[in-house]
Amino acid sequence: MTRTATCVYHFLVLCWYVFINYCISQERGDLQKFKIFLNGGRWKYLTLLNLLLQAIFYGVACLEDVLRRIKGKKDIKFLTAFRDLLFTTLAFPVSTFVFLSFWMLFLYNRELIYPEALDAIFPVWLNHAMHTFIFPSSLVEVILRPHCYPLKKKGLTLLAAASLAYISRVLWIYSETGTWVYPVFAELSPVGLAAFFSVSYIFLASIYLFGEKLNHWIWGDMKQPRKKRK
Repeated sequence: MTRTATCVYHFLVLCWYVFINYCISQERGDLQKFKIFLNGGRWKYLTLLNLLLQAIFYGVACLEDVLRRIKGKKDIKFLTAFRDLLFTTLAFPVSTFVFLSFWMLFLYNRELIYPEALDAIFPVWLNHAMHTFIFPSSLVEVILRPHCYPLKKKGLTLLAAASLAYISRVLWIYSETGTWVYPVFAELSPVGLAAFFSVSYIFLASIYLFGEKLNHWIWGDMKQPRKKRK
């Protein structure tokens, strides 16, 4: 795909995610009736955090596209490195995790993740925008452009830090309000909850490693070179 087409793609996807985030923010009045945004606000949901993350990534990608055309590749190395780090360690793993985990739980028992009452609030197209479109858009990004992966230890550490931060917020909300972010957590014992979070991180890390392998299969070795010891 040409540079112009890549720029257009990034811009269109950015507009889409900005639009989706706007639509959800406008639903706030109705959602509060169903107590969905109470006890932690909208950012307690991984789905909505992911939509914000995708908007930020595609915003960075658009900026990098524009500056690359204006200043050239050498003058924006830092921005390119940040774009790759953001996509490889967060944007791709999180979007894929949300897509897979949501639909697996939804098909098993939707009341554990997305109660039927939400159908009266979110139209079907918005549900798919939040939980389905996120995966193909990330997959297209992998195919569209090569991304330089950090060293495996660094990438998995950053992913673990982000996971720990979210889990800490979920537990803090429960300790302060007595309610869980997702109904599935209420069905688990403390040991079951610890196992659920552990398995979720292993699943997330596996997605990260899959993305790295997929990037290597399509584009060859794009890892950052190791620094030589003096």
